[in-house]
Amino acid sequence: MSHTVQFIRGVLSSSQTPMSTSVLAGILPRVIIVSRRSLRKNKFVDFVGEYHLDLIVGYGAVPVIVPRVAGVHTLLHSFEPIHGVLLCEGEDIDPSLYENEETSLSNEELEEIRRLYVSDTAIDKEKDTIELALARICLERNIPYLGICRGSQVLNVACGGTLYQDIGKELTRHCSQENKVVHMDYDDYDGHRHVVKIVEETPLCRWFKDSLEDGMELQVNSYHHQGVKRLAQRFKPMAFAADGLIEGFYDPDGYNPDEGEFIMGLQFHPERMRKTNSDEFDYPGCTAAYKEFVKAVVAYQKKLNSTTKVPKSLKLDNELERKRNVIVQSFHLAKNLYAGGHNIHQLKDQSDLKPGAEFLESNTALSLQQENRLMQMGATVRNASSYMERLKLNARREKLARVVMGKMTVEQLSEMNMFYHMMGQICSDLLEKKQLQDVSVVDLL
Repeated sequence: MSHTVQFIRGVLSSSQTPMSTSVLAGILPRVIIVSRRSLRKNKFVDFVGEYHLDLIVGYGAVPVIVPRVAGVHTLLHSFEPIHGVLLCEGEDIDPSLYENEETSLSNEELEEIRRLYVSDTAIDKEKDTIELALARICLERNIPYLGICRGSQVLNVACGGTLYQDIGKELTRHCSQENKVVHMDYDDYDGHRHVVKIVEETPLCRWFKDSLEDGMELQVNSYHHQGVKRLAQRFKPMAFAADGLIEGFYDPDGYNPDEGEFIMGLQFHPERMRKTNSDEFDYPGCTAAYKEFVKAVVAYQKKLNSTTKVPKSLKLDNELERKRNVIVQSFHLAKNLYAGGHNIHQLKDQSDLKPGAEFLESNTALSLQQENRLMQMGATVRNASSYMERLKLNARREKLARVVMGKMTVEQLSEMNMFYHMMGQICSDLLEKKQLQDVSVVDLL
């Protein structure tokens, strides 16, 4: 391996481990958890569910709670070192962060949803910002990540996926009667369960193999009205509800707990699947997600602590030093594009990225898994960039449409309104047919 490659790898690894190896060795693995804000006695309080904390501590890691307060997203570096991230619980994610297509919901339906789920539909932009930033840090550095309920939705959105704003109105109403699923029951909040079908040869299948009923089925708890609509391309589903909703997914190229790799989202709460008035779990496998997650966290910490650093005595001549600076600058630009969701076309000189790309292409030491990871990160960057472009394009179109329509007569506007109402009805009918076909395909699977 050349001195340049050794030096670059040293720079990249040291940028992620700001503390010395000797200091890190004395720190227990740290799992970052973001608190949820609640109103109590006319004051805001932050909290994290105790079941999560018990399991994290019980398996040998330390929960580090990031408070949901304004400005914390700019201070995440202060919580280093980060060995794992567990995101769970919270309100709906801001739809503007994932909507890349017209919603099929009317204004009246959206208002009804807000009334039905008033405690969940109050958007918390600060929590969204903090958690999406943490998710992107995990994806960038391959830090173990476990998303429960809202945390799984954050993970999917961070990778370019989308969500149903309301499962009942966008998915379940198009299902046949026998496939309808109740995902939220306020009258039986803790006890409500519904059946999911587990996908073979997935972590969920291994964890619950001794408890699976006929047809690979499992009873899981459920209290959510949103869920994964379009799954990001890097993930593989692990479980489906009868209505076709994805109830669990993971990154197969980022799952190897023994090697510190764990990227997963579960829509249900395995930590709360317990028998009535008891701490006994519904199934022996309920704690497996936390056990395997912490195993990955521990392994990731060991890997981070044992990272080989470049000896201080290593000398580079002027030419190698110049090449190092160019490549590091190229990596820095690419990292900023990924973290900020910017479009590559916004760069004044795109050639600045070329040295980093050439370096990666020429580095034959990359494993197949590392190459897959780079491709997945590239897909995530492209999804975020194209999404930003669509937002700008839609804004320009709306502005132009308002100018043109402002010059039209009342009769012309009325006719146009009737025409688009008819087109909207046709689109709604066709969407309903296609979604029914998609659900039928899932049933066959």
